Amino acid sequence: MTTVILVELRKQLFRLRTYLAIGAMIAIPVIMTLAVEFGRKPRGRDTSFFALASHSGLNVPIAALAGTSSFLLVIVVSLFAGAALSEEANWGSLRYLLVRPVSRSKLLATKLIVVALLSVIATIVIPISGLVAGVTFFGWHEILSPDLTTFTQQEALIRIAISTVYVAWCMSGVIALAFMISTMTDTTLGSVAGTLGLVIISGIMNAIDSLGDIRSLLITHYWDAWEQLFRYPSSSLDMQRGALLQIPYVLVFLALAWWWFHRRDILA
Repeated sequence: MTTVILVELRKQLFRLRTYLAIGAMIAIPVIMTLAVEFGRKPRGRDTSFFALASHSGLNVPIAALAGTSSFLLVIVVSLFAGAALSEEANWGSLRYLLVRPVSRSKLLATKLIVVALLSVIATIVIPISGLVAGVTFFGWHEILSPDLTTFTQQEALIRIAISTVYVAWCMSGVIALAFMISTMTDTTLGSVAGTLGLVIISGIMNAIDSLGDIRSLLITHYWDAWEQLFRYPSSSLDMQRGALLQIPYVLVFLALAWWWFHRRDILA
């Protein structure tokens, strides 16, 4: 199993799509840093993460996570997961993968593990790139939060690490959804578009206050809960709820993916 995973991971890592996706996640925090550095102006009353980026280099990875986690990162992980099976089916290579002594479940598990690893890499490089660029331009100082609370460098690093893990886990529902659609279609574009469509609908519904507590069941509802770590008093309650909320989505989408793929006529 390990050998199969390593072969699949090596194959995916050396694809142009992976280079471009990971490269974009690295470049965006750097571009944000340059935009702040060369476009500085009095902050005024704006206390968003982006407006505070120049206060300390440690503020940049926070701003980068806030700016990418709700859409751009979703596109990247949807691309990885949406191409997992649909791309092989479109190329006509899926049937040949199953000619080898590999069960359908093992093939799905291998693809899913590699997709998860690539998605984690795509998430981790965002704060790392932001940290390097931020410290280079703005120095190693205490961070200033949107409610004007300061955190030491050590506290900031711990909270950034926790936030990164949380953002990566929030993408698990998106990965499972795109992976499920990937087993049902032969086009990567269809998988990505279907996933983004449902995520956008969830985001729109989450903005409708009249829906009340129903919004807490939406896949995107708790995505920004990690921002509470950089406020005073800090709270992790919504993060716990957000982490638990992803579990039923992951289980349902993956169960449907397994069920559908085992019923699918690969030779058709």
